[in-house]
Amino acid sequence: MVFSSLAASCCRYAENPLIPAVQIPAAASSMTRLDETDRRILRALQKDGRMQKIELAAQVGLSPSPCLRRVKALEEAGVIQRYVAVLDPAEIGMGMTVFARVWLTGQDVETVNHFTNAVSALPQIVECHLMAGDCDFLLRVVARDLDDYRQFQIDHLTRIKGVQNVKSDIPMQKI
Repeated sequence: MVFSSLAASCCRYAENPLIPAVQIPAAASSMTRLDETDRRILRALQKDGRMQKIELAAQVGLSPSPCLRRVKALEEAGVIQRYVAVLDPAEIGMGMTVFARVWLTGQDVETVNHFTNAVSALPQIVECHLMAGDCDFLLRVVARDLDDYRQFQIDHLTRIKGVQNVKSDIPMQKI
């Protein structure tokens, strides 16, 4: 599991690979300047990270060698962090998604670190975000069904030291 920058958020995926390709702004980062060709490459790879480099080059209007150089440069710059397989949760028996809002007893470093370490060990939690606002954390949890989620909440989530309150939201439809 990858947990980077725990002070800001924790997440199994560098980006949510379930979200369709996003529009990448011209100034995506203060560290990396992207031109329109880079953005076309990134949009194509977000849709299909296993695309053959020849097909990618044709899709973005480059010959294979310059396209491959750009992809390597994007990888080395950290713009492309890694390639992942996106799983269909229903096909692996985890068809229910629940968003759990978590309030901690405090926001001190020890409490936050303990919580993030604990949730990183729970495979049902596929995303974890430290929030500004009403709750302290927002979790995306996958489960077989509502009973399975409820058991997970009772047996694991609410037993983490420092958890004061958990409220669960069940999405009606994924758009």
